Amino acid sequence: MRRAVVLVSGGLDSATALAIARNRGFDCYALSIAYGQRHDVELEAAKRIASAMDVRVHRVIAVDLSSFGGSALTDPNIAVPQTPTNGIPITYVPARNTVFLSLALAWAETISARDIFIGVNAVDYSGYPDCRPAFVKAFAKLANLATRAGIEGEKFVIHTPLIELSKAEIIRRGVALGVEFSQTVSCYQPDTHGRACGKCDSCRIRREGFAAAGVPDATEYQP
Repeated sequence: MRRAVVLVSGGLDSATALAIARNRGFDCYALSIAYGQRHDVELEAAKRIASAMDVRVHRVIAVDLSSFGGSALTDPNIAVPQTPTNGIPITYVPARNTVFLSLALAWAETISARDIFIGVNAVDYSGYPDCRPAFVKAFAKLANLATRAGIEGEKFVIHTPLIELSKAEIIRRGVALGVEFSQTVSCYQPDTHGRACGKCDSCRIRREGFAAAGVPDATEYQP
């Protein structure tokens, strides 16, 4: 079996990306990042998902992006927007996916994996620049220029199986692959019990996705 490093955040998209990687026959190594986010509820969800999908190894690595701030997800002094915003929202975390993919790349090279999966989406998303095909293509080029494995061996491939799917299509795909979406957390500001706020951009996109997919929303929302 070919090995693959799969970035698993604990959310709906990454859980589906992991299920797709498994369905394609990869031996999956799950990687989650404690990046100084507002809560650790999503990391607990990532652990549940990795366990349920029987990954080979699940690693949680700490990289404190809250040291820089600049995002409502890493700075408690910046409020999470409760309504849709124009342009790139304040919930964008500077360089997050660049950092995440770099760590995944380092682990992949170490374990002789040449495949990396990330659940980025360029259709139903919040406008983040590091979720676009152009970014992924550029990072794949970097990966094969900046590593010994990329120069001497088989090239790295960055898999983005969700990038052109709507949220409804992602949900349908996950359901077909047996993903338990009730175990995932997408909310930017869940409470200590893991219940979603139901108001943030991520909650809105998630709720609309379930409605469009015709799938019951098992998300537990705050009273």
